[in-house]
Amino acid sequence: MAKTVLITGASSGIGRATAEVFLDDDWQVWATARDEDDVADLAEAGCETAELDVTNARECERVVEDVVESAGRIDCLVNNAGYAQFGAVEDVPTEDLERQLDVNLYGPHRLVREVLPHMRARESGTVVNVSSVAGRLALPGQGSYAASKFALEGLSDALRVEAGEYDIDVVLVQPGPVETNFYDRAQDEHDDLEPTGAYDWLDIAREDSRLAGVQDALSVTPGTVALTIRDAASASDPDPRYPVGEAAKLILMARHLPARWRDAAFGVLRKLTN
Repeated sequence: MAKTVLITGASSGIGRATAEVFLDDDWQVWATARDEDDVADLAEAGCETAELDVTNARECERVVEDVVESAGRIDCLVNNAGYAQFGAVEDVPTEDLERQLDVNLYGPHRLVREVLPHMRARESGTVVNVSSVAGRLALPGQGSYAASKFALEGLSDALRVEAGEYDIDVVLVQPGPVETNFYDRAQDEHDDLEPTGAYDWLDIAREDSRLAGVQDALSVTPGTVALTIRDAASASDPDPRYPVGEAAKLILMARHLPARWRDAAFGVLRKLTN
């Protein structure tokens, strides 16, 4: 019997590539998105599809029930749905931070609570939470996003031990920059803010980096992340964390530097852009 995977945020980028990779590997794939029309071509390719807004608890419950009723099992849950929000901590309204957490943290939690009873009953399964290097090292201007991913990492670390008793694996995948419209959406979120103007250097540094091609040079493809997710889901004893890309590995190494050194480096960057 083919294994079954449930993937959130499959309309584009990492989620779409992940659906395609699992499908190529003969998994039964349930690809979900907030608008089911956005995954219609995945249905034509052989995926089962469903409308799923991870901020809606009833939809989370309904989709999991539908998958279990149809396939009889969920072997892997890929919590991929998420977005980033740029902006200084002071400039981000609390309601925007709450929305960031609702998608990036509470969404995965809702799905885990629905899926885990089925995995426990079978004493088998894998939960893959798509995190980010921002879940281990917070950069200025990304406080809200980092907060959501730091929290997801903490939740996953606790869950990994709790679920291990039932032979359920919990994995964190940590991409660095990825070649998607992810950062464009984050910029759109930032443009909706009403900044104080006190932190303009963050915008200048981000734009200078983009124009210099730094992000493009360090980025990996969504397919590379998708293959890592698939390999983690297929492993009999997966690692707790999978950094994806050389940039991710370098950034994660930087977190071992003393915090004062990192702060000083950003202080130099601030002076250069002012």
